[in-house]
Amino acid sequence: MTTPAIAANGLRKSYPGKGGDKVVLDGIDLTVPEGTVFSLLGPNGAGKTTAVQILSTLIPADGGTVRVAGHDLARSPDDVRGAIGVTGQYSAVDKLLTGEENLLLMADLHHLSRRDGRRRAAELLDRFDLADAARKPASAYSGGMQRRLDLAMTLVGDPRLIFLDEPTTGLDPRSRRSMWQIVRELVAGGVTIFLTTQYLEEADELADRIALLDRGRLIAEGTADELKRRIPGGHIRLTFAGAHLLDAARRVLDEGVADPDALTLRVPSDGGVRAVRELLVLLDERGIDVAEMSVHTPDLDDVFLTLTGREATR
Repeated sequence: MTTPAIAANGLRKSYPGKGGDKVVLDGIDLTVPEGTVFSLLGPNGAGKTTAVQILSTLIPADGGTVRVAGHDLARSPDDVRGAIGVTGQYSAVDKLLTGEENLLLMADLHHLSRRDGRRRAAELLDRFDLADAARKPASAYSGGMQRRLDLAMTLVGDPRLIFLDEPTTGLDPRSRRSMWQIVRELVAGGVTIFLTTQYLEEADELADRIALLDRGRLIAEGTADELKRRIPGGHIRLTFAGAHLLDAARRVLDEGVADPDALTLRVPSDGGVRAVRELLVLLDERGIDVAEMSVHTPDLDDVFLTLTGREATR
């Protein structure tokens, strides 16, 4: 059985405050398989950044057991640091240095030889489409270029687990999609990504599994499709070639809402494979042919609003 990239049980953190301690993480459990994207979502103040800070050894937990990259977080923090990379929501790029100099600085911090450091810097500049700007100061880079350089700096040490804390905040749509492609390529190479983001579309596009954190507790976890099916409003839309077929389907499916002009029938459903199959088999047994079918499920915005009672922060 493969060792998870992250395995946390009963993770707790609180801070002193007026009137008593403020609980930020209230005993959460997380399991992140290797070579996947795991996204942690939640409203502002839910505890996302605190969770990342604990898992990346920046601050200690108050309770719970955690293993990161196979190492005990409390007993072997140096081993954990050697296996991970962190790209925070605020860029670590030194804007007074060139792109190449930023990467060479990281190579020195990782104790690479001068030759290996230059080789690694050249590889990453090329990989992140920054070779032409390598000798320009980072202050001259666009926001998207700076975020790519920031992630390239994280990769100098060849981490197998990367924490991306809101990595595309402030980027334009084109730059954001460029970062998404980089993340996909990293995962295809076996890297594990722990992602926090305010963009629900980003989690929907990238994450293999999503956990929703609210007021320090995990209130839901699953794939994007699994989470969407938990929310009312999903339906299957059936289109028929004639009014007689629509009428026949309405008699068989009591819950359906018909649109006679469009020859469609909207049937409440979670959109799961089993539900779709059972519906089509039922109609087929009655000799009712379906011309077209589409499945509609709530999006992650609906999931977020329904489960937290708050809209996602943009």
